Amino acid sequence: MGLEMEMEMGSVEDENENSQVKQVALTVPTTDDASLPVLTFRMWVLGVVSCVLLSFLNQFFWYRTEPLAITSISAQIAVVPLGHLMAATITDRIFFKGTRWEFTLNPGPFNVKEHVLITIFANSGAGTVYATHILSAIKLYYKRKLTFFVSFILMITTQVLGFGWAGIFRRYLVEPAEMWWPSNLVQVSLFRALHEKEKRPKGQMTRNQFFLIAFMCSFAYYVFPGYLFPMLTSMSWVCWVFPTSVLAHQLGSGLFGLGIGAFAFDWSTATSYLGSPLASPWFATANIGAGFLILMYLIVPASYWLNIYNAKTFPIYSSNLFTSSGQKYNISTIINSNFQIDLNAYKHNGPLHISTFFAISYGAGFAALTATIAHVLVFHGREILELSKSALKEKRKMDIHTRLMSKYKQVPQWWFIGILLCNIAMTIFACEYFNDQLQLPWWGVLLACFLALIFTLPIGIIYATTNQQPGLNIITEYIIGYIYPGRPVANMCFKVYGYISMSQAVTFLQDFKLGHYMKIPPRSMFMAQVVGTLLSCLVYLGTAWWLMASIPNICDTSLLPPDSPWTCPMDRVFYSASVIWGLISPRRFFGDLGPYSAVNWFFLGGAIAPVLVWVAHRAFPQQKWIRLINMPILLGATAMMPPASAINFSTWLLLGLLSGFILYRYRQNWWQRHNYVLSGALDAGLAFMGVLLFLCLGLKSISIDWWGNNLDNCPLATCPTAEGVIVDNCPVF
Repeated sequence: MGLEMEMEMGSVEDENENSQVKQVALTVPTTDDASLPVLTFRMWVLGVVSCVLLSFLNQFFWYRTEPLAITSISAQIAVVPLGHLMAATITDRIFFKGTRWEFTLNPGPFNVKEHVLITIFANSGAGTVYATHILSAIKLYYKRKLTFFVSFILMITTQVLGFGWAGIFRRYLVEPAEMWWPSNLVQVSLFRALHEKEKRPKGQMTRNQFFLIAFMCSFAYYVFPGYLFPMLTSMSWVCWVFPTSVLAHQLGSGLFGLGIGAFAFDWSTATSYLGSPLASPWFATANIGAGFLILMYLIVPASYWLNIYNAKTFPIYSSNLFTSSGQKYNISTIINSNFQIDLNAYKHNGPLHISTFFAISYGAGFAALTATIAHVLVFHGREILELSKSALKEKRKMDIHTRLMSKYKQVPQWWFIGILLCNIAMTIFACEYFNDQLQLPWWGVLLACFLALIFTLPIGIIYATTNQQPGLNIITEYIIGYIYPGRPVANMCFKVYGYISMSQAVTFLQDFKLGHYMKIPPRSMFMAQVVGTLLSCLVYLGTAWWLMASIPNICDTSLLPPDSPWTCPMDRVFYSASVIWGLISPRRFFGDLGPYSAVNWFFLGGAIAPVLVWVAHRAFPQQKWIRLINMPILLGATAMMPPASAINFSTWLLLGLLSGFILYRYRQNWWQRHNYVLSGALDAGLAFMGVLLFLCLGLKSISIDWWGNNLDNCPLATCPTAEGVIVDNCPVF
């Protein structure tokens, strides 16, 4: 009682020190109970299990036609009843009582700080270890040697390198109140909802009851799209009505065409590439929808039927690589024994070509990159400058959250510096000693680290204040592609160390800020992040290695059965990018020696677009809707296409409209209580049923042969329409 009064008094007393960011002040609690146990037996068990499960599930679904990203929100919700169950059943006996080793397995009720650390553990396995792309590209597509040990070093150094950058810049990106990390407020709200006493409205379910019911429904339902009726993943009535028309299939196919009239009844279709539509604010959903509609239903059809870049020679939608005659390019014929490009063979085979859609999607990526920079400068330039100055001050006013955190032991800076230096040394050793497998020289490692060091702070400031993270993968690919051309693995490694380590650092910093808001002791956070990172790398690598060994012809669509889910769309795009940027090199593709040099004009267009919006906003300030046009989001809306397809976007947008606009506006009470809970339950139910189906039926190759297995049922969507182009199973025009 006395502690509660003290906390309440402290909250009133420090009211003037609350965050100057209104959203934070309204959402994040301004009290702290330092007596709550954190590193408990429950936390370690549930944290490790959550990390292992999410790492396994995310890598398991990564290779599938509709990959599913299981977020930490699923674990955040699922562990609550387990935590309370452990608190109620495990013995509270005190072991070694009266000694310095005294401990208990059950220190009391399951508390919010344990819950936060479990979620941090889960978050380590919630995304993906990007370096697994390199493993897949080398072993499955290039069919070259990459040992388990080298793969492990590659994955560990990638993840831990980001941890080093995060430690260096945490003082500037975590402690200042101005660095508020908007997306963390969703999880803070969910923590409060799950731990603060809930008054059950008459005739309604509690959040936990709703989660269990939604979880069981999702678990039971996924047996249909996951096994019995896969066509639910993508259904196209246009193709059914016109079964022999190439044009109809191009228009109607949700997987290989424009997706007009296609629909899906599968949660994984909606969440495979864009995340949960229920977690996206309507503002972002609308911008993504506008970008998708403009590209998919205006630019792509016009480019195809105007035959730009000989578009009709290739499929209307494809991430494959082609010869000038529309045949698939045999990449192995232009690689020499040193795993580098054979220029004589390349000249003999002719230049590489891609579908016009793929070229336009690269152009959209170019435009999104420059649009992000221009948008931040014109709309947030002054604000970012002031925030940067504030963050870099030696002495600055602390808000209530930083002041409350100051009483905990901080993580010494030399811990992070030591980790970073050891990691760089290990990376250089791996790249030099195993150069025949990784190709990247020592100076490439240092250059990649320099780029990550330069970009982490500005990108972190942008993301922490605007919730936008510019994608710098194109810059890294361009730089190493020009400096060190003809080496695909070196290009992939440089991209991972230069861009992904920075992106990983931003993810770590976001977790640091979540712990900052929830008053988690920094050293406990450090321990959870380090252990979670190492554990997730082991599980990701082990799962990938197991799947590649146990699934025949995984990722090889030419040898897989037509209804196989193991088509690896994400890895296929990554492989294609490694060929374009690494093996062929940007100069021979997008430069003066390549066929797609005009695509570089997208850089200029992307830089101009936000300026035009800013000018329109200043000219017509009364038109509030102009300010909501976010060109980086709009232009980068289709960044995941390919491998994402039209059906993924249309399903995601429909559910986003239902959740973010209709329910949020007209059923806000229901949305507030159940929206995020429903998202987590649908993710978790689908994931567990998907793994169960694979273990019980997939490993034994037990399947049902009927028309419901035919995904999309639009076989002619991938056919070219140029005169005289001959492709198997396609009509000749």
